[in-house]
Amino acid sequence: MSEQTRNLRWGIEQRLEFIEFRLFWEGGVNRADIIDRFRVSVPQASKDLTHYQEAAPGNMRYDTSLKRYFATSEFRPKYLQPDAGDYLMQMTAAELPPHLASQTWVSQPVAFATLAQPRRAVDPAMLRRLLTVIRSNLSVEIRYQSLNPDKPKPQWRRITPHAFCFDGMRWHARAFCHERGTFRDFLLPRISGIRDEGAPGLLSDDDGAWHEIYRVRLKPHPALSDAQKQAVAADYGMRDGIFEIPMRLAMLFYFRKQYLGLDYREHEKTPQQQHIVMADPESVREAQARADTPPRTQ
Repeated sequence: MSEQTRNLRWGIEQRLEFIEFRLFWEGGVNRADIIDRFRVSVPQASKDLTHYQEAAPGNMRYDTSLKRYFATSEFRPKYLQPDAGDYLMQMTAAELPPHLASQTWVSQPVAFATLAQPRRAVDPAMLRRLLTVIRSNLSVEIRYQSLNPDKPKPQWRRITPHAFCFDGMRWHARAFCHERGTFRDFLLPRISGIRDEGAPGLLSDDDGAWHEIYRVRLKPHPALSDAQKQAVAADYGMRDGIFEIPMRLAMLFYFRKQYLGLDYREHEKTPQQQHIVMADPESVREAQARADTPPRTQ
C-alpha cells in the first residue's frame, strides 16, 4: 500500500470517527460539520455520511426537516472509543487560543469553568537551542538561578540535557549535571542564558530513573466507611480496592508533591481531608531513594 493510499484511508477513517464523535456526544451531525472541520467538498462530506451509514447501519437516522442526522436509540460506537476525560478536555479548548481551540471536535460545549494556571515565561530562543543540543547529544552551559541559599545569584552550569518533563505546572529540562555528577531537572524559566556547546557527559541511556517505569499503588483511606470506600474506588476506577498509576521513576517526586497530598503521613489525616492514601508507602520510599541515587560512572 502506498503512503498516499495510507494517508487517504487514514483521512477517511478520521472523518468517520468524527461523525461518530458528534453522534455520541452531541446527538447529531450534518454535512456542514464535516466540511467546516476537514475542509472537504460537499460531495465528499455526503459520501462520508453514506459510507458511515453502510459501515454502521442503524446508528443514525436522517431528519428531513432539520437536514441533520441524529443518533438512534440503538446507537453502538464502531470507530470511536468513548472517553469522558477526552471529551471534557476537548470542551475546555474553548478557552484556549484560536489555533488550539480549532482542534477540538466539540461544537456544543455546555457551561464549564477551569482553574487558571500561572503561565511560566520560557524564552523561545533558549528552548530552540536546547532542542538542538539534545538532538546533537552535546552538553551546554546554562546560566541558571537556583533557589538554594548557597547560590543567591545566577551561575553558569554545564549540563547534558536529554529530555523535557512537565510536573503539572512547570516545564523542566532533564539533564546530567556535570557539577553534581547526577541527573537533575532544571526549570526552563530559570535559565537566563545558554552558551558553549561541548562534549557530553552521561547520556539518556545512563539515566535509570528516567527509563524505569514505577507504579504507585493507591487505596481509599482506611478510616472511611465501607460505602465511602466503594465510592472512592468507583471514582478512581479501582480494582479490588487498589488503583495503580504508572510513571517514570524520575517523576515520582513531582507526583507526590503536586497530587493527592501523598507525603507519607496521609494516613494521619482525617479521611475527609485525605480520601486516598498510598497502599505501599515503603515501596514508594525505596523507589524515591533509587530515583535520587547518582548514576554509576565508568
